[in-house]
Amino acid sequence: MCVELYKEYGTTMAGLKALGFKFDNDEFHAYVHGRLPYEILRPDPMLKNLLLSIPQRKIIFTNADKAHVEKVLGKLGLEDCFEGVICFETLNPPLKPIDHLDEKDITVPSTLIPSMGQNGDGCFSETNSETDTIYCADPSNANSGMPILCKPSIEAIKAAIKIADINPRKTIFFDDSARNIAAGKAAGLHTVIVGSSVVVPGADHALSSIHNIREALPEIWEGGDDSKSVLTSTTVETIVLA
Repeated sequence: MCVELYKEYGTTMAGLKALGFKFDNDEFHAYVHGRLPYEILRPDPMLKNLLLSIPQRKIIFTNADKAHVEKVLGKLGLEDCFEGVICFETLNPPLKPIDHLDEKDITVPSTLIPSMGQNGDGCFSETNSETDTIYCADPSNANSGMPILCKPSIEAIKAAIKIADINPRKTIFFDDSARNIAAGKAAGLHTVIVGSSVVVPGADHALSSIHNIREALPEIWEGGDDSKSVLTSTTVETIVLA
């Protein structure tokens, strides 16, 4: 059931919610991710140096929750390599209807989750130089009947593009899922499939190892921070957002 829901809805959680199951999202993530062998992860200084050398903005876009992302980045030693993270909570905040909002809020570092602005889900944020304040409801509202927004839905990718405030045609999207790559290409992103030497449908490039970015895509460094530079499709796949 886990596998079938993952295939149909993008994540098992999204599938369970679609079937009508009600549960607290944070408790679900804590249980599922709490069983993962984080201890096998080790710092990756080679990848860190590579990421830090990339002149463009780098943003993580994941279906996972914030706690999981922080733990993995910490284990890999990559906490300082990304401008921000677009994660489960970014796309699925437990919001009350706008006309029932109170002053309860969740404040997160602006370096972790980019300002979301007004979006089609009724989610908004108020930004200052220190934090992004996202007004939301009680955690119990996570049991609402709202569908989970996640990859590989094109809606989720378009929402991430809007949140990150990027031009998709000047952005490289790296992912190890062929479905996510196809959706990213449909959303207008330049795409790179990671972990494969074969170009999948929708991929502009195939990258067998993330450590080979410089050899496979030297244009990233040659173009510097010139927003006009656009990669030419060859045989390799990658958001740098990373």
